[in-house]
Amino acid sequence: MTARGDTGDGGASAGDLRIAVTGAGGRMGREVIEAATAREGVTVAVAVNRTATDPVAGVEVADAARLAELLDETDPDVLVDFTGPASAVAYAETAADAGVAVVIGTTGFDSDGTAQLRALSERVPLLKASSFARGLAALRRAVREAVAAVPGYDVEVTETHHNGKRDAPSGTAKTLLDDVESVRGDLDRRVHGREGDAPREPGEVGVHARRAGDVTAEHEVLLAGNHETLSLTNRAGDRGVFAEGALDAAVWLSGRAPGRYDFDDVLGGGSAPPTRDEGTDR
Repeated sequence: MTARGDTGDGGASAGDLRIAVTGAGGRMGREVIEAATAREGVTVAVAVNRTATDPVAGVEVADAARLAELLDETDPDVLVDFTGPASAVAYAETAADAGVAVVIGTTGFDSDGTAQLRALSERVPLLKASSFARGLAALRRAVREAVAAVPGYDVEVTETHHNGKRDAPSGTAKTLLDDVESVRGDLDRRVHGREGDAPREPGEVGVHARRAGDVTAEHEVLLAGNHETLSLTNRAGDRGVFAEGALDAAVWLSGRAPGRYDFDDVLGGGSAPPTRDEGTDR
């Protein structure tokens, strides 16, 4: 099931990073495979999907029920998952059983799912991020600095995604809220939208989710006070941004010690506060 980094005899190059991709028939699974086939030094060793799926970018897609045996047969370095909360946990557990590192870009984990992933990270390196966009990582740092620089300003977070996105607000919006609250201890209440008689109260952060068309992802943090406003925005124009970032994460994660990692670690930030594991935009 290899896709890239072929040697003259059709095998993968010895130095290639070998990845397994779950949810290969989904939007992001396909994007990850396509990005991997276009990247030197990366080989798709395994691609699986729960329903029958045609080959993606020349990579055959197997039944997800065979994941355990396929991991054993192909011995990939990292599994990349963009599926759903329950399946992501199950796939991560299968990967951990095989000693395979895990990159997760999945949405909407509850507290049980988060705890399960944390436990698995004690066995293998596991990286979960709310966004794999480098620009978004830069936005997070800028937001923390800006919020600290203007104490007392009101803060509102707005996110926009395509009309098929299920969770609201987005995982990235929740991560941005974590960033805001890590700097501003006085902001401790998230207000989701406003209706009727709803003036701002002390301690509030406004949160707004919009779903329209085929918008990939847009996040804005608005700070207002002292007769001025500051707006910090990131827009992702294509899902390939997230796929490329996930591959960057996979390359970085391979060979690491077991533990829980974030995309900010990949970019060398090291200053991001812990997040609430709320998922990733896709």
